[in-house]
Amino acid sequence: MNPYAVKLAIRHLLSHPGQTALLMAGVALGVSVFIFMSALIGGLATLLTLRTVGSIPHIVLEMPDRDPATLSPNAHKHVVLQKDLSRRDQIAIWQPVIPIIEQTSGVTAVSPQIRGSAFVERGQTVAPVGVIGVMPGKLSDIANIEAAIVDGSSNLPADGILIGSRLARDLGLRVGQVIRLSSDRGRTRSFRIGGIFTLGIASADRQAVYMNFTTARALYDLSTGISRIEIKVEPATDAADIAERLRRSTGLKATAWTEDNAQLFEGLDAQARTGTIIKAFSLVTIIVGIASAMLLSIVRRQSEIGIMRAMGASNGLVISIFVLEGTLIGFIGAIVGAVAAWFALLPLPPVTEVSSGGLPIDRQQGDFLLAITLTTLAATLASILPARRAARIDPVEAIGA
Repeated sequence: MNPYAVKLAIRHLLSHPGQTALLMAGVALGVSVFIFMSALIGGLATLLTLRTVGSIPHIVLEMPDRDPATLSPNAHKHVVLQKDLSRRDQIAIWQPVIPIIEQTSGVTAVSPQIRGSAFVERGQTVAPVGVIGVMPGKLSDIANIEAAIVDGSSNLPADGILIGSRLARDLGLRVGQVIRLSSDRGRTRSFRIGGIFTLGIASADRQAVYMNFTTARALYDLSTGISRIEIKVEPATDAADIAERLRRSTGLKATAWTEDNAQLFEGLDAQARTGTIIKAFSLVTIIVGIASAMLLSIVRRQSEIGIMRAMGASNGLVISIFVLEGTLIGFIGAIVGAVAAWFALLPLPPVTEVSSGGLPIDRQQGDFLLAITLTTLAATLASILPARRAARIDPVEAIGA
C-alpha cells in the first residue's frame, strides 16, 4: 500500500471531522442493528429449541423393525409369519454399544432406559401411565427432572417414584402417598411418591412416571435387556446426521427428533433464513450509505482531484486514496458499533434465564467478528466505484470548474 495514499486519506478524513463522524455513526448504527438482530434471532432459535426439544431425546436407538418372514412364496399366495405382538422388543446386548455412542462426535448425553405401559390404581380410579426406568445419575440427562421438581425430592429408591404434576392433580396425589402400579407384563407393585415434577409438557406431566432402573427391570420382567437408548446431541439440528452415523456403527434403529417434528424443524430453518435476509439488508444499507457519501465527497473535491491529477498523480493513487477512506470509515465505524452493541447487550440475562415475555437475546450469537469483517469488506467494495469515477476526472475541466 502506498504510504502517501494512506497519509492523504487520513488527512482528508480529519479535515472534515463532522462529515467523517456522521459517516462512521451511520456505519456503527448499521453494525449495531446487524449484531442485535443476530443475537435476537439466534437467541430465539435457542429458546424455541430449549422449550420444544430441550426435554425430549434428540435421538432414540431401538431394535430394528423385523418384517414378516415369507414361509411359502407362491405365484398365487404367500404364507407369512406374522409378528408376535406379545413379544417385547428389547436391546439384549446393550453394554458394548454405550461406549460407541459416547465417543461419537456431537453426543452430549446417553441414557439407557426401560420403558413400558402401566396403570396407576388410586382407590376406584385407574389411570394409564408410561413408566421410565432410569439408571442412577442419569435422571436428568434427557429431561431436567431434578430442576423440574416442585414438591419432594428427585431421589429414586427401590420403592420410590416420581410423577407429573397433572397426574398428581387428577388423582389427588401428594408426596409420601403410596400407590399401586400394574405393568402390562401382569406384575403389580406398590410405590411411594417421592417427588412431583412439572416439565411444561402436557403428556409428560400427565402420564410420565420415573422409577429406579433395577425396579423397572423387575416390573417389566426384563432380565438383561433394555427398551431403548435415548441420546442428546449438540447442536440439536445435527440430530439427523448423527442418527445416521449411529445407525451404521451400532446396527440399531436410530430415530432423530426431526423425523417426528418435521414442521417444527422447518419452522426453525425458515427462521434462520429470515435472519440471514435481515442481516443482508443491514449490509446493503451500509454499502449504499458509504457509496452515496463517497460520491458526494468526490463531487465536492473535484478541484482537489484535478490539481492532484495535474501534478502527476496516477489513476491508481487516486483510486487508492478513496478506497482507503471508505475502508477506514467502514472499519472504525464497525468497531464502534460492535463495542456499543456489546455494552448494550451486556446487562441482558442468558437465554436460559429469560422470563416469560422477555426478549431471548443471546449475546454469544451476536456475530461481532463477522459483522466487523463483512462491514469492512462492504465498505471497501462500496468505495471502488466512486474511486474509479474520481480517477476518470479530467484535470483541466476539474480545475476550471
